[in-house]
Amino acid sequence: MNRITIALAFAALTGISGAPISAAQAQNYPARAVTVIVPFAAGGPADITGRIAADILSKQTGGQFVVENVGGAGGATGATRAARAAPDGYTLLLGHLGTQAASLALNPNLAYNPRTDFEAIGMVGEQPELLVVRQSLPPKTLKEFVAYAKANESKLNMAHAGVGSVSYTGCLLFNNAIGIKPTLVPFTGTAPVMNALLADQVDYVCDPILGPLPHVRAGKMKALAITSAQRHPALPDVPTSAEAGLPQFNITIFFGLFAPKGTPKPTVDRLAAALMTGLDDEAAQKRLTVLGASIPDKSRRGPAPLAALVNTEIERLTPILKAATGK
Repeated sequence: MNRITIALAFAALTGISGAPISAAQAQNYPARAVTVIVPFAAGGPADITGRIAADILSKQTGGQFVVENVGGAGGATGATRAARAAPDGYTLLLGHLGTQAASLALNPNLAYNPRTDFEAIGMVGEQPELLVVRQSLPPKTLKEFVAYAKANESKLNMAHAGVGSVSYTGCLLFNNAIGIKPTLVPFTGTAPVMNALLADQVDYVCDPILGPLPHVRAGKMKALAITSAQRHPALPDVPTSAEAGLPQFNITIFFGLFAPKGTPKPTVDRLAAALMTGLDDEAAQKRLTVLGASIPDKSRRGPAPLAALVNTEIERLTPILKAATGK
């Protein structure tokens, strides 16, 4: 038997073929548990959003979607693992503006390319960022904090969830806007950042509203500005950054699902359809909105709008972030 005959015989026996996955096979997906990598520690905005997304997909497909927290390097560790996973639909990434856009400008040694190493599935939600300070810090308004930060720059500590994270990116925009370079204190995710702020170990952070929201409501930290276009219904007394005199502090964090490049289109389409339908579920909507997230309307759901958003944010943020970091 020649090599071609042997190969065909082996394929017939094992069920392996070079043919692309069929729509019928996609309908049987998932046949086993799917891992949703959240590239940050448990308890933060990415983690909670990832768990909501996993629940949506489980409910819509009848399969099992399990969140795995893989923190480190501002989300790059988990995103790299997802990019290098087998493109079979059984490893997904809950990525966001940090891992899929800002990281390209902030990390010259990034081991993945957000534009080319993933298949976009769809956006899960968006959140504005809050600038919050520890409760014991004297300033009570953004204007007062800007003056305080400039006068105390050498001893000011800014917490973040790693270079490339949205907390790092948001505060980088803020710091650049007011012309300060404080001490940067990295953590593995938003939850440990919040704990450090509550313990008065750091001075301030910029993070999606979901993380600081319960602590602000409880009076345990102070929110000075929010980056949404209008005041947020969850915190109606907190002024927008533009309203408070700093329109340059402008950032909205998208959270979306991605699969490794080469994941079969029927599988991506099945996941996208499940997410799109699931976002109309009243229970899912309530879980997201209670946490301060905005749900994308139908025209902004699905693979194409998310892929376009990734490209748009890369183009918008890259020159700003490179100028801010001197890279």
